[in-house]
Amino acid sequence: MTAVETTMTYNSYVIHQEEAYMTQEEGWDRDLLLDPAWEKQQRKTFTAWCNSHLRKAGTQIENIEEDFRNGLKLMLLLEVISGERLPKPDKGKMRFHKIANVNKALDYICSKGVKLVSIGAEEIVDGNAKMTLGMIWTIILRFAIQDISVEETSAKEGLLLWCQRKTAPYRNVNVQNFHISWKDGLALCALIHRHRPDLIDYSKLRKDDPIGNLNTAFEVAEKFLDIPKMLDAEDIVNTPKPDEKAIMTYVSCFYHAFAGAEQLLEWIRRTIPWLENRAAEQTMRAMQQKLEDFRDYRRVHKPPRVQEKCQLEINFNTLQTKLRLSNRPAFMPSEGKMVSDIANAWKGLEQVEKGYEEWLLTEIRRLERLDHLAEKFKQKCSLHETWTSGKEELLSQKDFESASLMEIRALMRKHEAFESDLAAHQDRVEQIAAIAQELNELDYHDAVTVNARCQGICDQWDNLGTLTQKRRDSLERVEKLWETIDQLYLEFAKRAAPFNNWMDGAMEDLQDMFIVHSIEEIQSLITAHDQFKATLPEADKERMATMGIQSEILKIAQTYGIKLSGINPYTNLSPQDISNKWDAVKHLVPLRDQMLQEEVARQQANERLRRQFAAQANIIGPWIQTKMEEIGHVSADITGSLEDQMNNLKQYEQNIINYKSNIDKLEGDHQLSQESLIFDNKHTNYTMEHIRVGWEQLLTTIARTINEVENQILTRDAKGISQEQLNEFRASFNHFDRVSVSLMPHCSAPQKRNGMMDPDDFRACLISMGYDLGEVEFARIMTLVDANNTGVVTFQAFIDFMTRETAETDTAEQVMASFKILASDKSYITVDELRRELPLEQAEYCISRMTRYVGADGTTGALDYISFSSALYGESDL
Repeated sequence: MTAVETTMTYNSYVIHQEEAYMTQEEGWDRDLLLDPAWEKQQRKTFTAWCNSHLRKAGTQIENIEEDFRNGLKLMLLLEVISGERLPKPDKGKMRFHKIANVNKALDYICSKGVKLVSIGAEEIVDGNAKMTLGMIWTIILRFAIQDISVEETSAKEGLLLWCQRKTAPYRNVNVQNFHISWKDGLALCALIHRHRPDLIDYSKLRKDDPIGNLNTAFEVAEKFLDIPKMLDAEDIVNTPKPDEKAIMTYVSCFYHAFAGAEQLLEWIRRTIPWLENRAAEQTMRAMQQKLEDFRDYRRVHKPPRVQEKCQLEINFNTLQTKLRLSNRPAFMPSEGKMVSDIANAWKGLEQVEKGYEEWLLTEIRRLERLDHLAEKFKQKCSLHETWTSGKEELLSQKDFESASLMEIRALMRKHEAFESDLAAHQDRVEQIAAIAQELNELDYHDAVTVNARCQGICDQWDNLGTLTQKRRDSLERVEKLWETIDQLYLEFAKRAAPFNNWMDGAMEDLQDMFIVHSIEEIQSLITAHDQFKATLPEADKERMATMGIQSEILKIAQTYGIKLSGINPYTNLSPQDISNKWDAVKHLVPLRDQMLQEEVARQQANERLRRQFAAQANIIGPWIQTKMEEIGHVSADITGSLEDQMNNLKQYEQNIINYKSNIDKLEGDHQLSQESLIFDNKHTNYTMEHIRVGWEQLLTTIARTINEVENQILTRDAKGISQEQLNEFRASFNHFDRVSVSLMPHCSAPQKRNGMMDPDDFRACLISMGYDLGEVEFARIMTLVDANNTGVVTFQAFIDFMTRETAETDTAEQVMASFKILASDKSYITVDELRRELPLEQAEYCISRMTRYVGADGTTGALDYISFSSALYGESDL
């Protein structure tokens, strides 16, 4: 039991005795477990004891030190014997999982007030027999022996006293301990006969037959009392001093089997005083806790006792029936433990229980009503106190002394609204007083607090009424004083606002960051500034008139002692704002003059830089364009030899290099222009970027042209091409060299011969030279002359191609490459592809002579063009 038993003085005594006993047991000699005979007895007894409980969960153990190593069955054993749930075990099979589970079991044992001396989870997991047996003995002590109580003794002494009393009438039985006194088996038989005389005929037992006596007790206990056999008769008889722990464990099972009536009566005896206690609580929470304890008693603690009572009656009736059928005298329990005694005690318990429940419900209803009134009182008080919070400070404020007329009128309307609200709250104050009176009449336990709070609210309410009237009188008096100067404030606002706007605009213009790029633009700004300065005298007159209104307001305030707030209700502008801003305008005028003159000087310097740059750029730009054209003429000239072209180009290259100093000087002028933030120049169409691009193009063109002529000389000499052939190739290339647009800005006309052709021009050139090209063949040629896919054909690439065409014939590899292009890079070609890409006659010729393709990647109708090309090489004009 928990909630019920904790309220009883009986438990305090039991707990004290248990602590004393457990302290005593800790001092027992653990080294005795090393005795082989005792260890054997303990192992068998403890294993049987554990299985007697584990079977309720449908399991058992075979080897006590092995089966508890993972902690799972150990946790299950504790749950069965305690009826409580332990933490969820770890499911892993690693060592740390086992240690974690054993630790959960040991922690639970410690939570029951048991001190585990020298027992660790690691020893249990490692299968240490000594530690495992010691742990099981600790569990037996706590859950099987510790709760035994007889008169003033408990645990071991209580169990021994119980055995002595039960066996006292029997011959040859003298129980003094838990070892030698049990060797002949008569003490065990006496315990069974004392409670169940129908199971053993004690008169037929002999002291000189200890093994027979022990086996009789073991068999009867196992068969009829559901106490498993935990000991071996031979081990007990042949051991000089049987193991005390094993005997105690086994005997405790008899106590729990036979002491049911005593325990039930003791439970009833301890429970009735708790139910008879009618001490009323002052709070609902305390009474609800009592009701919860009672419900816990009815739901948790009483049902097992009902089952015990029922089982006792069944056992008693069964015993009497068996005795009667055996013509043996009826079993008579000791005085006070008859079935009728238990029934009477139980009846008394239920009567007290019924009265206790009725009392609980009555008290709860009473406290519920009081709590409702108290909560209602607190709620209304809280609402009222929240409403009144800050009201006294608000009513005591002197905010009207420095307020404007509009603010005073607003304060007056606000005060009238507050007075209406105050009247509406009168009813709540009366309700609070009425509830407080009712709580006093019902003798509420905290009436002192209620009365103090109620009195405070009433006193505060009276004070609020007094403060409200005082504030109304003050507001009405101050309102009349302010009406006189309100019109003056309005007039000041009407004149100050437009004048202030004019000054804001003037300051904005005077501080405006101008950006100009010419002398004409800065001159326009200077003219506008001179016009502004001419308006300043008239503006100063308006300022003086506006400031005069403020002087009149101050004079009236001093005359009648009015405390001005310094704030005009009609404007945020103050006289000081007007004065400060006027001073700022006067200060900005000369600064603006200075900035404009500085900008004039800067624009004049910029103009000089523009003219200087334009003078050079207008010379360099045309010079670059002229040189570009001259180089083009030299490279296209076919009248002289290649060596003559090379000499002319080298001379041009040297002239261009010598001209570099002019470009550098122009770069210097351009840098000065950039530093001066000059972005345009009306004196020239050339920019530095145009000059740079033209110069770079000129250098690139001369270098490329020289390289082309050198390559032509190498090609001519290596291939044995005559000068006439080269001239013919150059004439054809120049004819189809397409139009390009010059990068120089003033040259918009198309320029011929840029040294390269696009694919369409190249195709037209080949056709003009007698080539009959299909799409596939032209694609193959383009891969030769434009390997990098630039989209153009240079003159050098054209010369290389024409040289190969004049020096070589087709090969089988070229034919295969052509077919591979037709087949989209496949190892075979289809009939449809041949007919689509070739003239009809050539297509049918190929189809009729090609063999079927046998490769694994082929499709239906695939043809082998590789073997066809090898056989065809040298036999066809394909």
